Amino acid sequence: MRLALGFLSGLVFGLGLVLSGMSNPAKVLNFLDLAGTWDPSLAFVMAGATVTAFIGYRLVWRRGAPVVGSSFDLPRATRVDRPLIAGAALFGIGWGIGGFCPGPAWTALPLLAPGTLVFVPAMLAGLWLGSNAARLPAFQPKGASR
Repeated sequence: MRLALGFLSGLVFGLGLVLSGMSNPAKVLNFLDLAGTWDPSLAFVMAGATVTAFIGYRLVWRRGAPVVGSSFDLPRATRVDRPLIAGAALFGIGWGIGGFCPGPAWTALPLLAPGTLVFVPAMLAGLWLGSNAARLPAFQPKGASR
């Protein structure tokens, strides 16, 4: 049941991205182009998502447990550290260069646009590298054994 609800949530999210035009990287790039063809529509989409999430969290936290599952899945890490800052910077740079973040990239993949066909494999490689970097020799401290 949880898998089906997760799939349905992703489907609704993807549909929202497509309907709002956010799966088009030109929308994002135009939002970032303050001196040129600036398009504020991304700000409205973000504001709508923020309000929806704010209300949703207020309603959900009133429950003792989620509808599906025994407890809420909350992140345990709360520290702002170097890997978090580096990851956020890389994400922002990639978003600014390509006009995609992961959700819109997946929704644009069926269109087979060349930019998407480059971005999605690069994103997957970056995810793999980020989760496996600590095990790679280049990321080991000098003199450390694996």
